[in-house]
Amino acid sequence: MSTKRVIGAEALEDARQRGRNQFEVLPGDIVTAMARETAARIGIQLVDGPIEKPSAPVTDGATALRRGLYRRSPRWVTPQASKSTRPRRLRKLALVGAGGVGANIAHLAANRDMADDITLIDIAPGVAEAMALDLNHASGITGSRARCVGSTDLAMVAGAEVIVVTAGRARGPGMTRADLIDVNARVMRSTAEVIKTQAPDAIVIVVTNPLDEMTVEMLRATGFPRERVLGMAGTLDSSRFRNALAMAAGVTPADVTAFTLGSHGDEMAPIPSHARIKGRALSAFLSEEQIAACVKDAITGGGQVVALKKTGSATVAPAHSSIELIDHIRGAALGSVPVSVMLEGEFGIDGVVLGVPAHLGAKGLVAIDEIRLTQTEQAALNTAAEAIRTRLGL
Repeated sequence: MSTKRVIGAEALEDARQRGRNQFEVLPGDIVTAMARETAARIGIQLVDGPIEKPSAPVTDGATALRRGLYRRSPRWVTPQASKSTRPRRLRKLALVGAGGVGANIAHLAANRDMADDITLIDIAPGVAEAMALDLNHASGITGSRARCVGSTDLAMVAGAEVIVVTAGRARGPGMTRADLIDVNARVMRSTAEVIKTQAPDAIVIVVTNPLDEMTVEMLRATGFPRERVLGMAGTLDSSRFRNALAMAAGVTPADVTAFTLGSHGDEMAPIPSHARIKGRALSAFLSEEQIAACVKDAITGGGQVVALKKTGSATVAPAHSSIELIDHIRGAALGSVPVSVMLEGEFGIDGVVLGVPAHLGAKGLVAIDEIRLTQTEQAALNTAAEAIRTRLGL
C-alpha cells in the first residue's frame, strides 16, 4: 500500500499556525511548487525525513499529581513563549519619524541586531542624523552590527524590507486619537506616495494615531495588498491589559496571557474569555469588578500617559510593541499576535481595518486567527468597526 503524500500549500500554512518552523518530507512525498513557494514565504524549512524523534517521557502518577498541584500554587511561573531559533535578519529597516517612538524602535532594533541597515527619517533637520550617530557610537559597547543612517529625505526608504511609520502629530491632554485624523491623514498620504515608488515590496507598519484610520489611509494611498500594510495597536493594548491583570492579581506579567482586539481607541475590546493567569481563567484570581477595572485600565492606558506628560504621548511601550510585530515578521516569534489589518469577511466584518489575532511571516499577513468570542466580545468588535467607518465616512 502506497504511503506517498502530496504536500500542498495548505499543509505549510497549517504548520505555521501551529508554531512550527520545520516540515518533515518523507521519502516518496510529492511537494508541490506552490508548497515550496509558501514555505519560503512564511519561513518554514522543508527537512528530509524521517527525523529521529525522541521517545515520549513516561511519568508515574505521583509525579503527575505533584506537578498538577504545583501549577496551582503561587510559586508556579508560566513557561516562556516559544521562540524560533533561526530568526531572519532584515537587510534594511526604515523608520519614518525619529521622535520618541521611532528613536526607541531604532534603539531596540540596533541592540537586538535585527537588521544590517537601520534608516531613520525625520522632517526636522538633524534629529534623525543625531539619533543615528548616537546609536553608531553605542555600537562600540553593544557590539551591534547594524549601521544606522539619518536623513530628512523620504526617498531613503528605498530598498527597505520593513518600514515603520510613526510620523505625525501626537495628541495632547484632552485630545482623543480621532482628533488627529485630518492632520495625520495628510502625513500618511505624502509618505505613501514615496513608499510606493521607492519601496514597492516593503511591509509597512503604521503607528501614527488614530492608528486604524491611518492604516486605511496608507492602504488607499499605496495601493498595496492588505498583507503588506499592518497597524501596530493590539500588541500595545494587550501589553497594557496584561499589566493591569498582573497588578490586580499580584503576579508578574509573565504569568498572564491576554490580548486586546478592536480599535486602538475608546472602542478597543480586551478579551477576558481568552485571558489566563498562571494557565487558569481570570475568575480563579479576580472578581468580576476587578476584571472590569482591568479592562478599563487597558482602554484608558494611553490617555493616562498623555495626561501625565502634558506634551506628547507614550513612546517606550509603542516601540516595544512595534518590535514584537517585526519579530513575528522575521520569524523570531511564533504563534498569533494582535495586529490591525483590513478585514475581508473575518469575524463577520468587511471593508474596515481592525485589530485581530493574526499570523505574520516574511511577506506580512499570513492568516487571521478567527477565534471564538463571546456575544459581548463580538458586539464590541462590531461597534469598533462601525465607529471607524463613521470617522472615515465609509
